[in-house]
Amino acid sequence: MTLQQEIVGNAMQMAVVSLQPGQTVYCEAGKFLFKTTNVTMETRLTGPSNGQQPQGGSTAGGGGGMGGMLRQAMGTAMQVGQRVLAGESIAFQYFTSQGGEGTVGFAGVLPGEMRALELDGTRAWFAEKDAFVAAESTVDFGIAFQGGRTGMKGGEGFILEKFTGRGTVIIAGAGNFIDLNPADFGGRIEVDTGCVVAFEEGIQYGVQRVGGLNRQGLMNAVFGGEGLSLATLEGNGRVILQSLTIESLANALKKAQGGDKQGPTGGLFSTNVG
Repeated sequence: MTLQQEIVGNAMQMAVVSLQPGQTVYCEAGKFLFKTTNVTMETRLTGPSNGQQPQGGSTAGGGGGMGGMLRQAMGTAMQVGQRVLAGESIAFQYFTSQGGEGTVGFAGVLPGEMRALELDGTRAWFAEKDAFVAAESTVDFGIAFQGGRTGMKGGEGFILEKFTGRGTVIIAGAGNFIDLNPADFGGRIEVDTGCVVAFEEGIQYGVQRVGGLNRQGLMNAVFGGEGLSLATLEGNGRVILQSLTIESLANALKKAQGGDKQGPTGGLFSTNVG
């Protein structure tokens, strides 16, 4: 059953979802805006991959008794633990329409755009932290950790959200979006690490140093405002970038309050301590 949704608004968009009777959509805690009275709301610690039974209900296909309850508890603990490490909300809110068509509204947490992605089961999607807003119950939400050098140097890209399955998932970002395919630009693009919103499975994500350890490389790092690293995206697939980074928004707000934490040059001389 296709999720009927409409993204409305300009500077701060929202998604208005129309649910058919019995249809379920879930969101990260804190992304819900409004609903009609015939839509039930339930908060759970588990994602849809753990089944649709309410907390404290019976398990389906997982075996009864203490063994089934223990396996369910361990699965829930692993999911919650991953989300805690990733800095995500520990709970999801589920919305189901009862007795007719219902309406639910969702939004992100920053001024910017939203996008509905359609998953057909053949390709996963990866997104930056906090990009997830809502999805059909047929879409699984997971956490992907970037290992090794990519994780250590990637900054915002160290932890990614991963969406698999079939159905609609709604994401949000800051500023305006642009859709690119690295294959249209010689197979590779380089971007600010904070500009990556989401990309399809098959795109290779990495991090590289800005320039070499020479005079121009140091000039780029110290005075360019980008620090030492850029994100690289390679392959043939869809990439979504945002025009506003969380760091630049935070620095602009601090500057407006009379506390310019970026310093006169940015980059390595930034005095922003978060």
